[in-house]
This record gives sequence, structure tokens and C-alpha cells, in this order.
Amino acid sequence: MISTQKKTSTISIIVPTLNEAGNLPLLQAAAAEVAELIVVDGGSTDDTVNIARGLGFRVKKEIGSGGRGMQLNSGAKSASSKILLFLHADTQLPSDFSTLVQRCLDNPKVSLGAFSLKVDEGGLLLNYIIALANLRSRLLHIPYGDQSFFLRKEDFMKIGGFQEVPIMEDFMLVKAAKKRGRIETLPQTVTTSSRRWQRLGPIRTTFINQLIVMGYYLGVSPRRLADFYRKR
Repeated sequence: MISTQKKTSTISIIVPTLNEAGNLPLLQAAAAEVAELIVVDGGSTDDTVNIARGLGFRVKKEIGSGGRGMQLNSGAKSASSKILLFLHADTQLPSDFSTLVQRCLDNPKVSLGAFSLKVDEGGLLLNYIIALANLRSRLLHIPYGDQSFFLRKEDFMKIGGFQEVPIMEDFMLVKAAKKRGRIETLPQTVTTSSRRWQRLGPIRTTFINQLIVMGYYLGVSPRRLADFYRKR
């Protein structure tokens, strides 16, 4: 079990999980830098919940039709800190993330921040795709959820949190946050697992992701988009 002694911090990390037992130990370093790390489990059938508790993380269970957005909202509402950081279980933050987050949000014009993205096992093609994604994030101010969003809890509550939909909840949060201020993508990187690109291959995965975004802009319902995504 990790020490329950936390450094003084105004950050709560919220991690949605579903069968992530193998990745949880990687979160210990981040947990030691913040006020709390909250694991919100969506019904894992592996040892995720027990491992999270053994590591000293706060654990909430949230199972329902609201998707990952419901998990994230549940964790955010129970968080004790002024700053919320939403982290995927297979993603590692930079070593100085706490300072970077607080420095970014010291600017009152910034409503939401995120990190640049890096993958743990990327070949030339995947690294090129990730570079384009980082460029999109900086130029268009549209980061995705795997870039580890962070924002003030006050702002999060005022924009209504995540939409409890089966897909695109991260995209919708960024759009809502844009109405309150600037979206900032930091040059420092989070390192995420390449597993979801490896499953279908980088090109096919990227193509499907772009179809989902296009469908969203064309007004296709999140339910239909989620059905399409799962079938692929």
C-alpha cells in the first residue's frame, strides 16, 4: 500500500475504470502528488476495485446507462479539491504535472487545459498520427480525453460537467468549456498505451475516429455513433 501522506495540493485526480487491474499500480506516483486519487469503477469483473483500495485510492462504483461521463461526473462531484484532473487508467502523467496544471490554471482566461500526447509503443506511422493529433489540439483548441483534461471544479460545475452519453463526452466538455475561456494544450506529454491503436491498426482506428467526429457534427445521435464504434 502506498503512503497516505500526500503533498499539499489543490488537485483531485479522477480515473474511470473498467477491468484495469494491471494498470492501477502505474498511478501510484501521480497519486502521491495530489490531494486524492478517485477511482470510479463501472463494473469491473477483474480485481480492479480491490487493487485500487489496496493502493490507498478512493473508490466509487458507478454502473448505469450514462457511460463514462456518468463515472467522471460522480468522481468530480465527490472531489475535495479546487482543481479536477481526469486521467485514463492506462496513461501516465509527466513528473511535474502538479506544478504545470496549477501554473496553467493560474491564468483566469484558461477554462480547460490538457497535455500533449505520446504513446508507449508507437512505430513511425503511429507517431506521425499522434504528432498530427497534437498539432490539431494546439491549433484548433480541441484536445481529446486521453490528453488528461484539467479544469477548476467551479468551472466544471458551471458548464454542467460531462454529458452522460455513450460516446463523445470529452468532445462535448471541451465545446462547453470554450464558452467560458481559452483551451490550452501544454507541450509536456502524457504517455498513454497504444493498445487501442494496435487492436485495429493505426490507420483504421484513426479513420473510424474521424467518422465519429464527422457524424457528431452532422447531428448523428451519440447512441448511434456508439453502436457504430462498437461494431467496428
